[in-house]
Amino acid sequence: MDLFIKFCEENGIKILLNEPLCNHLTFKVGGECAAMVFPHTESLLLGCIGFLRNNKVKHYIIGNGSNLIASDTGYDGVIINTCDFREIKTEYGEYIECSAGVPLINICRYALDNSLTGIEFAYGIPGTAGGAIYMNAGAYGGEMKDIIDSVRYLDTDGEIRTARFDELELGYRKSMFTGTDLVILSLCIKLNKGNPDNIEAEMKDIIGRRKDKQPLEYPSAGSTFKRPEGYYAGALIEECGLKGYSVGGACVSEKHAGFVINKGGASCSDILAVIDHCRKTVYEQTGVTLETEVRFIQ
Repeated sequence: MDLFIKFCEENGIKILLNEPLCNHLTFKVGGECAAMVFPHTESLLLGCIGFLRNNKVKHYIIGNGSNLIASDTGYDGVIINTCDFREIKTEYGEYIECSAGVPLINICRYALDNSLTGIEFAYGIPGTAGGAIYMNAGAYGGEMKDIIDSVRYLDTDGEIRTARFDELELGYRKSMFTGTDLVILSLCIKLNKGNPDNIEAEMKDIIGRRKDKQPLEYPSAGSTFKRPEGYYAGALIEECGLKGYSVGGACVSEKHAGFVINKGGASCSDILAVIDHCRKTVYEQTGVTLETEVRFIQ
């Protein structure tokens, strides 16, 4: 770790030692990681990854910290935080290029400022561009697969490659990157020219529906479960009488049963206990197996 600290200092990369993960994940749980670094350019990100790979140092990449949960005992490696890696620009009029760390809400606002339509569905999704393509994020009838043109990424051999739309293997909450060591660097999305008043109205409608139906006032990782084919996870959990079910500070939201929330002081163990109970109960009562959207840092 001393060599990595020296590497970061020499390259002007912000590094925090023994940093609590609860400060960086939207669930607000998780113990300390050995170190957290904040590269703010692609070259610095590549440098960090190269150093850690070459020295066989355990590491994990996060963006906005949504859709993630970390153990109460922490993470015995380096967390690479891309929150400062936020370049965004318009190319060829209707194309937007952005680095992996740009929050989706920033891309939506950038599109509005440039009268581009097609990404309104993502307004309010609490993730970054990299995380969105990693899991093919979607909401309100739209998904990243509807707008993605290409993705630049770092492969396991340290080569930078570009994958076009038809190579991305985009499906329901998955892509070619899911469960791999490939590192998303930047995206190019294709939108269409639109009326800014209509775009803004659609965004306001979507964020209004989110506030009405989702427990945004509490820490969570967003939707906890994937949608089972032919069903809705929240409806199944509610039908099983689990709204309000709690363990410690973790609770099935009374507002939307598809969300497990941190009502205050929840531990990772509390959250996992609630998730496990929901999965077990729903399977016993309906025969449907719930799969989680939330990923575990390990």
